[in-house]
Amino acid sequence: MRILQVCLLVVLTLIPGLTAAQERDRLDHRGEVLGWEGVGRLDTSAGTCTGTLIARDLVLTAAHCVVDAATQTVLPQQAMRFHAGLAHDFIAATRGITRIVLADGYLGATNASLTDQVRTDLALLRLDSPIFSSEAEPFKLHDRDMAVGSVTLVSYGRGRNTSLQRESGCRLKQTYRGGLMTFDCDVTFGSSGAPVFVSDQGRLRILSVVSMMSTAPDADKEAIGMSLPAAVTAMMQDMRNDAARAPVTAGARRVTVGERAGGARFVKVD
Repeated sequence: MRILQVCLLVVLTLIPGLTAAQERDRLDHRGEVLGWEGVGRLDTSAGTCTGTLIARDLVLTAAHCVVDAATQTVLPQQAMRFHAGLAHDFIAATRGITRIVLADGYLGATNASLTDQVRTDLALLRLDSPIFSSEAEPFKLHDRDMAVGSVTLVSYGRGRNTSLQRESGCRLKQTYRGGLMTFDCDVTFGSSGAPVFVSDQGRLRILSVVSMMSTAPDADKEAIGMSLPAAVTAMMQDMRNDAARAPVTAGARRVTVGERAGGARFVKVD
């Protein structure tokens, strides 16, 4: 496991940067957010992340966004708010959170490999009431394999935490064994949980979710995410069955927000 982790980081260091016509647009006003209302800012007692509506009452984000690093438990749900389509003084909808399901294995072994850390860094959040189609539309997952190519990242982040940034023309650089993906997209604190979109027959689908950024020396910055279909399907099944798992706080291992396994996690703390 350690050898695999080191090899992966070396590969990340040696992969040359790909040239792409990347465009970064700030979505500051209501009209500019049109069509992107399903992406929103998740506020917790520890800071903020980005999340995406994937059903009327379900939001997908990174697991480390909702886990407290010091107590090794899920953060208080009553303090969480999802602001769909937040753009300065406009919010398409705001909802509270009533239940959280983490990807299986996230609260597992303390010496997990980088692959396992990122692969399971997913959380599904149930909203306290559905978001209506007049407010925001959910996005679907991309359920087919994809080679290297153009993607779009939509996220909040430090210095732009009250407006979305849409970055088109960044690229999926490589997919590794275990479903890890690397992207040359712009990420910063607050970008954790952000959706990476791919165009599938003219429709945007969520390909991955931002987990961390590589911090390998002398290498271009890279966002790291994971494959979604299998993990999200399992989480949705757990969400439908309240008795399917014990509370996610039981037996929790230490989850560190910050430098970890050669990468940086990005929870924005105001």
